[in-house]
Amino acid sequence: MYDTILLPTDGSGPSEAARDHAVGLASAYDATLHVVYVVDDEALRAARIDSDVVVEGFETEGETLVSEVATMAAEAGVDCETAVAHGHPHEVILEYATEHGVDLIVMGTHGRHGVSRFLLGSVTERVVRTSDVPVLTVRSEDADIDADEGESESEDDAA
Repeated sequence: MYDTILLPTDGSGPSEAARDHAVGLASAYDATLHVVYVVDDEALRAARIDSDVVVEGFETEGETLVSEVATMAAEAGVDCETAVAHGHPHEVILEYATEHGVDLIVMGTHGRHGVSRFLLGSVTERVVRTSDVPVLTVRSEDADIDADEGESESEDDAA
């Protein structure tokens, strides 16, 4: 059913939950797993971060994250290809999927948190809305905790 599975990763809890599903699916279907980390140059520019040192830091983080997934995949007997790319994350993910003939994209329901998420919107949502291939979204326990905390804060505010 699936020959090529793409896992975008950012190191967040939901991304790690998606990793576990992606490796499991790749193993079950004898599929090749592609793992991509995207350095969001536009968000860095919007935050007025032009330092090569900061960009190199994100690239290093990306290399570490994709290498960790590749190691996990190898331990599960799954062929894995990795990449660190630059650009708008949702665009890079979709372009990568097209260029590599991806059959399924597996990603967490929420990635990094903070101001950039609210300004730029959800990468997962954009991929789900515009992908030509199926997208499996995986919710992590961290997301449940965040949602519960958000609900109790809003309930407290209402009281």
